Amino acid sequence: MPDVMLPPVSDAYTQVEEAVVHVVLWLKLGAEAVGASIIVLGILAGGYLFVKALLARRTADFTAIRLTLARYLALALEFQLGADILSTTIAPSWEQIGKLGAIAVIRTALNFFLSREMKDEHRAAAEHHVQRQARNEDAPPVSESEA
Repeated sequence: MPDVMLPPVSDAYTQVEEAVVHVVLWLKLGAEAVGASIIVLGILAGGYLFVKALLARRTADFTAIRLTLARYLALALEFQLGADILSTTIAPSWEQIGKLGAIAVIRTALNFFLSREMKDEHRAAAEHHVQRQARNEDAPPVSESEA
């Protein structure tokens, strides 16, 4: 039986570790790129709605525009958080862990306030709808001669 020279375990381990680090770095870059793309899409969508509302002189639509942009930003923040989690999987420093914690707190707060604003907006829209229906029911019936 011929002697087969196997590389030392430390060399194989080092090679696998370097490969994993490279894959994780590429995944992190991809997640950051997706997050940045979502922000760009949100800016374009919000900008379009903003210009449309300005041209139609509907300033009441600004809240909806802001919430649209906020939804995109919240989603992008999720991808950025994913990228930061990936970067902390490779020998994290205390600075990286602190950054990850800060981003998680910001994301949670943003989602909390966004959800609350969306609920308030839905409630206000429902109240407006009920008030409009009540006004229509209170109006005197139109006679056939007036119609």
